[in-house]
Amino acid sequence: MTSGRKKRAAMRVRQRSTGSAPVNAALLAPYNSYGAPTFVHRGCYLDTAFQCENCGRESVWTATQQKWWYEVAKGYVYSTAKLCRACRALVRAQREESRRVHLEGKARRKP
Repeated sequence: MTSGRKKRAAMRVRQRSTGSAPVNAALLAPYNSYGAPTFVHRGCYLDTAFQCENCGRESVWTATQQKWWYEVAKGYVYSTAKLCRACRALVRAQREESRRVHLEGKARRKP
């Protein structure tokens, strides 16, 4: 008979195949909750499918993207992806264009 600890360790190794990345809970931003998110309990991030809110296309939020978002960018641990890459790039371009127009108008107003 194997112990529960060994079974969980074996399960984590199986889950860390393609489409997963290990969690480093020490790098997560504080989240003021009574419980940890499921990926912390699981020990790894898994690829997650979602539908883009803008275009409706099916996309995948990869485990490595999740790892970057939660551990490097310090994103809120209960947030998820909502826009596909193409729509995020479009929103970013619109924001940059709006900023450029604003700064040009501001420069024209100065004497």
